[in-house]
Amino acid sequence: MDDIVTVSEDEIATAILTLMEGQKTVAEGAGATSVAAVMFNKIDVKDKKVVCVVSGGNIDVSILSRVITKGLNKTGRISEITTKVLDKPGQLINLLQVISETGANVMSVSHEREAKKSEVNSCVVTMVLETRNIEHVKEIKKALKIKGYEIFND
Repeated sequence: MDDIVTVSEDEIATAILTLMEGQKTVAEGAGATSVAAVMFNKIDVKDKKVVCVVSGGNIDVSILSRVITKGLNKTGRISEITTKVLDKPGQLINLLQVISETGANVMSVSHEREAKKSEVNSCVVTMVLETRNIEHVKEIKKALKIKGYEIFND
């Protein structure tokens, strides 16, 4: 019996990244859809011999960059966390110390006093972090909550 399954753009991006990392193969989106379908359990492959046809390497470099970022986000290896800190000296370093203790690497920090979620005495901080996986992101959020930080994009 033949079936039709669908995969999302994020799932395709993750498949492209997986092919690049694991097989050193660059595939365009259409060429990686079969891998995405298997990776995200869209078809039952348990106890079956399966071949995924990977075709086409015609992918624009700027799109490839976005695909890599999407794939890293989907697998929890890049994560964005937004919280707030009191608007006084030393508070940002205290927040970053918690992040450091979790083993995450800070890629960027945005510190906004005028953000909508800011109160008169606080600043909204958005951090982009390099992380190991989705479990690591959960550990980071848990550590922040234990220290009293509110996570806005949870």
